Amino acid sequence: MASHSLLRVLCLCSALAVALPARPPSVTIGALFTFDSVIGSSAATAIRLAVDDINRDATVLRGTNLSVIMQDTKCSGFVGTIQALELMEKQVVAVVGPQSSGIAHVVSHVVNQLRVPLVSFAATDPALTSTQYPFFVRAAHDDAFQMAAVADIVANFGWREVTAVYVDTDYGRGGVDALGDALEAARARITYKAAFPPGADRAALGDLLVRANMMESRVFVVHAGPDSGLDIFAVAHTLNMMDNGYVWIATEWLAAAIDDDKESMPRIQGVLTLRQYTPDSDAKRSLETRFIAASRQSRDNATAEAGSMNAYGLFAYDSVWMAARAIDQFLGDGGNISFSVDPSIRDANGSALRLSSLRVFDQGEQLLRKVMLANFTGVTGQVRFDAGGSRALINPAYEVLNVGGTGVRRVGYWSNYTRLSVAAPPRLLLDGRAPNGTQQQKLYSVIWPGDTTSPPRGWVFPNNGRPLRIGVPYRTTYKQFVSKDSGPDGVSGYCIDVFKAAVALLPYPVPVSFILFGDGVKNPSYGELVQRVADNYFDAAVGDISIVTNRTRVVDFTQPYVESGLVIVSPVKATSSNEWAFLKPFTPGMWAVTGAFFLFVGAVVWILEHRFNPEFRGSPRKQMVTIFWFSFSTMFFAHRENTVSTLGRFVLIIWLFVVLIINSSYTASLTSILTVQQLSTGIQGLDSLLSSNEPIGYQVGSFARSYMMEELGVPASRLRELAITEYADSLQRGPGNGGVAAIVDELAYVELFLSTNCQFRTVGQEFTKSGWGFAFQRDSPLAVDLSTAILTLSENGDLQRIHDKWLSPGTCSSQSTDVGADRLNLSSFWGLFLISGVACFVALLIYFARILCQFCEYHDGGGGNDDEGGGVFPDPERSLRRPARLSSIRDLMSFVDMKEAEVKRTIRSRSGERRLDRSMGGSSISEGPSLSRPSSIMSPV
Repeated sequence: MASHSLLRVLCLCSALAVALPARPPSVTIGALFTFDSVIGSSAATAIRLAVDDINRDATVLRGTNLSVIMQDTKCSGFVGTIQALELMEKQVVAVVGPQSSGIAHVVSHVVNQLRVPLVSFAATDPALTSTQYPFFVRAAHDDAFQMAAVADIVANFGWREVTAVYVDTDYGRGGVDALGDALEAARARITYKAAFPPGADRAALGDLLVRANMMESRVFVVHAGPDSGLDIFAVAHTLNMMDNGYVWIATEWLAAAIDDDKESMPRIQGVLTLRQYTPDSDAKRSLETRFIAASRQSRDNATAEAGSMNAYGLFAYDSVWMAARAIDQFLGDGGNISFSVDPSIRDANGSALRLSSLRVFDQGEQLLRKVMLANFTGVTGQVRFDAGGSRALINPAYEVLNVGGTGVRRVGYWSNYTRLSVAAPPRLLLDGRAPNGTQQQKLYSVIWPGDTTSPPRGWVFPNNGRPLRIGVPYRTTYKQFVSKDSGPDGVSGYCIDVFKAAVALLPYPVPVSFILFGDGVKNPSYGELVQRVADNYFDAAVGDISIVTNRTRVVDFTQPYVESGLVIVSPVKATSSNEWAFLKPFTPGMWAVTGAFFLFVGAVVWILEHRFNPEFRGSPRKQMVTIFWFSFSTMFFAHRENTVSTLGRFVLIIWLFVVLIINSSYTASLTSILTVQQLSTGIQGLDSLLSSNEPIGYQVGSFARSYMMEELGVPASRLRELAITEYADSLQRGPGNGGVAAIVDELAYVELFLSTNCQFRTVGQEFTKSGWGFAFQRDSPLAVDLSTAILTLSENGDLQRIHDKWLSPGTCSSQSTDVGADRLNLSSFWGLFLISGVACFVALLIYFARILCQFCEYHDGGGGNDDEGGGVFPDPERSLRRPARLSSIRDLMSFVDMKEAEVKRTIRSRSGERRLDRSMGGSSISEGPSLSRPSSIMSPV
């Protein structure tokens, strides 16, 4: 049996050996990059180290030797294509590289045709991820993430405009397009694109930077290669563009260039740059140590200074491992490496171009799928592609570096999950998600060009010789605000002086050119003026421009320099006070409640004082007179009766306080009625205006028309467009004679109108709150600086002085008069009445509780003589009749009418008699039978 089992095992192993093809002894991959470049020199050493490590690792490829063929592309798309074709002739199964996005675009067509995966560690153009290049695999993060980091930095410091300086290649254009999209999401924009051709000399770069420096933006983003990028900074340093006020942000190429060229440090002080983030690990530190040793060895000088390994070298190292692991899985699954002739090359007479040796990798698609399934921990961190189909590595992250002194300083991090942060990006969970947590978007302090830590403003007024085109409304009325003038500016007025004063406070010159908007016949449409600013016809608009919602959607406004809002102007007719004016301060309801409370409080005080105070006693007629007299004399604090009871004084104090408040309010209201001229009109405020059907006037060009129609629902048929010169006539004629019932306009205009037209007044309250400001194009930084200047003018008093210069008050008061002012009604005093009523109720409750107790004590002690059963031993028959007598209302009322002193005296007297009876009764028991009281005790009543 043992021999049979051994035979079966041998047969099974033989069958498996036949089924699974033997691993090839060696596999060749290719590498395309520019040898003599910052990125290429680091990548070459890293690729060699990766191949050596893979061949020494028994767990990878397992018996199959990995070899690499490196080809120099010399930073040329043409040379790169030739080198790629040479690699294809050598039947490589994968290609690592190239480093240039432009060359990657060309080579991708070759590998697509021959089905060879192209694993690039430095081609970052976002366009390479499209389905047009299915065999292109990016083993680094594309520029879309890098530009998102740049946009977050720009937004973090509040800049809104950026100048992009970039090389005019696929790499440069693709990166700048991604930057524009990212800035737009952050409400910023690229205002100027300074593109230069590859290989441009410093003279051409100087001309480019001079033109860029004439623009207003001082935030420059440089997206180029290491060589041309350093030339940009050298020229900028010569042009003094690395001084205070400038912001320079370089993409990740600068971090790689700094590692290789320390001599450029003095020319790039204060620059911010990015570097792809790779977490620290033992494998990374070991590789960097071996990289330095290998670099020195390649220079044949053990003491020669070797450059440090840049991030591109780390990604090149992991790219080789990615290809090797994919090949190992491919061979482990029984994959067989074979090449075949491409019929399309043969039919195209490829032999004439010596292309007949090119072969198609038959299993290329299978190997590509293995590459996309990569999942391992490399020197750059976790290497895995997004499962969402974007073919991008997970966890894109960058370090934010600040160049200063002789090196760089890390001021923060950026990742796709945490954005800007001073903490390192977290490790992803197993499913690729970031752990929960929020961090504040911030960076450490940055040293900017000019050796300053204060963030630059980011812009200056453009030095391109063109002044700002300022649109000014050509008003025909109330020219105090703005009007045409014969002076050098061509305009003058309150608004113009405020604008000039604000501009004078700016730390930079602002040349302006005022352009009148309108025909000078009637006031222009302010909505159209604002739209001209939004359409870039004007750079700004200065004048009496109201800040309203629909305008803020298309332009930016400064801080308001005039507070304004819509008010109602109506004609008024003076009326004199009549003989019944003294009744007007209170409403009828208030009069009724006040009179009732006077009587009520008088009655309460009478009840509380009746038993104690002789002044509140007497005949019924006298007591009624006392109640009425006392009640109404408290109105003038002239009551002559003194209160002696505690409860009466408590009620009277509270009532006198209420009377004081009511009396003061009445006096103030009556004084106003008798001394202030009263005005009457049909329109008393917004509600009465809307409820009527009378025509309403508004100023030509004002936003009042659209507001009343859209917000208040006033039909257009009721609205009348008027010039301010027509206001008085239209109001005087009234709606019955072709005029209007009221005019709705802004408070600033109305104040001027009323200052010379005393027969009109504003009615009701201001029903909108807005102001006047200067309009600028969206995201204009000048609007922010002018807002600060306007606040300064307000604080130092200059704004008020300009106002007094142009808008001095007229002969009439512009004080708003509410013709329909409410009379004093019960709602204003119900709290006082409530307090007084509660006090009276509590006092009465205490008083009657006390009366009840005294009443019970009075009758229990013998309300009559002994014959009536009030003795110590009462007649039981009479005791049965006592509850009926106690419940008698007449007895209770008689008791209440008794004086307090008499009640107390009677109670004390009968209490003494009871004590005497008890004493005599005890003596009889001790001495024997007594015959002195039996007859009286036992005899019936």
